[in-house]
Amino acid sequence: MRRTMASKPSEPLLRFVIGGVQKAGTTALGRYLGAHPMLQLPRGKEAHVFDAPDFDDAATPLQVDTRYSLLFDAASDETTDDTLHGDATPFYLVRAEVIARIARYNPAMRWIVLLRDPVERAISQHHMERQRRKERWPLPLALLLERGRLRRDAGNLTGGSSLRRHSYLARGDYASQLDALYAHFPREQVLLLRSDELRVTPALVVARACAFLGVRAPSADTTYAPVFTGDYPRIPRGSLRWHLLRWWFRHELRTMRERYELRFD
Repeated sequence: MRRTMASKPSEPLLRFVIGGVQKAGTTALGRYLGAHPMLQLPRGKEAHVFDAPDFDDAATPLQVDTRYSLLFDAASDETTDDTLHGDATPFYLVRAEVIARIARYNPAMRWIVLLRDPVERAISQHHMERQRRKERWPLPLALLLERGRLRRDAGNLTGGSSLRRHSYLARGDYASQLDALYAHFPREQVLLLRSDELRVTPALVVARACAFLGVRAPSADTTYAPVFTGDYPRIPRGSLRWHLLRWWFRHELRTMRERYELRFD
């Protein structure tokens, strides 16, 4: 049966999110899953609906669906009542109030969360912002300045805010983000994945994500474009700079080991 956006008005349109983290392969995973005939993601991948500066916390699920419906391709003969619509916006995991908005919209939402070594993630984000000319300082100084920058832009969700551009440490605070997520969603609705697994064994990770969403996995001969093809210079593991960055994230690394049994060694 061909599906229209309003074919099931009693159910929210959006059924799953790839909700984090930035620079961990969410673009690649969104592209892989978006190629599945049973899954649809918005054009351009990141919808930024729930974290939009003008989001109305009093919005009904129908009003949210109306906003989302403009971002999906029109229904085709391959779009059925079983098609699952999703969104891949990493920032959704960063703010507890955004997680709460999604919980109000759809308590049954399924979350796919990609996690990357927070040191590597911060380096990658910093390089991206330098390329965009949104960051003037080298990474060590940017980390020292981050707390003041975020305090100055507290609550500012506009595109140019430091909350989005300069949150190198804050975006790597995985434990508090997962704490907020599990405060609203049961663990069976959350799939935690490691970005290094996506890089090395993309077919297995995609199969896990598909099983989590209740759709069949792609055929064994499916090809997957490489993940993490950035051309920025890496900081050698074992170098003084690397150990300094590991020290900066020492509390987060320990908390993730102890609370969530995830290691980034």
